Amino acid sequence: MAGSSPIGFRIRNSTPRPDAPLLQAFRGIPAGQVCDAMDRLGALDWRIKPLSPDSTLCGPALTVRARPGDNLMIWKAVDVARPGDVLVIATYGHTVTSTFGEFVVKAARAKGLAGIVCDGLCRDQSAIRATGVPTFVLGASPAAPGKDGPGEIGGRIACGGIAVEAGDIIVGDEDGVVVVPLADAPAVAQAVKAVQEKEARMQAHLDGGGILPDWVDRRLAQLGCETA
Repeated sequence: MAGSSPIGFRIRNSTPRPDAPLLQAFRGIPAGQVCDAMDRLGALDWRIKPLSPDSTLCGPALTVRARPGDNLMIWKAVDVARPGDVLVIATYGHTVTSTFGEFVVKAARAKGLAGIVCDGLCRDQSAIRATGVPTFVLGASPAAPGKDGPGEIGGRIACGGIAVEAGDIIVGDEDGVVVVPLADAPAVAQAVKAVQEKEARMQAHLDGGGILPDWVDRRLAQLGCETA
């Protein structure tokens, strides 16, 4: 209808992004520690894993909603994205065809993107690995996608069971992917420090010959555990 909102073909260019010091606070931090800092929330579906196990990922999300089996708007998202962005692609868990292949990832490398996360499939795995671009997907299929749309860039999506807004901080490694809402990121960055301090104490306990942390027996006592 004339004058209606173009739902399905829409690009939002007003993506907020974290400032450099805030983003730096998450670089090199394991995804598990970031998830712990959010009370175990924010982890995408466990099946979304990196093609290369040693891949690590950190950057602001540029969200893409793609029609299952189509990558027209994904190509456009590479053009719209800024260097350092992470494409986060929602396909509604599409596993009939791939969603992208080596040429999308090569274009992403040329644009300087930090990586790609998708709740669907890719193809050309070896060629994608060779690009060095961290790529997180459900798996792979040789079947190619179409290029007709519709799709949207920069809006709110659901990927791997988690809501993602453009500008949210994405952290990934061999364990999977965690989404840090941009509004919560300063608090999460502080909480990560507490997680690291806790793990350092646990490591020191083990290094000193300890086995069972003190908190285990305290917690069992609180829960009324009996020993016969």
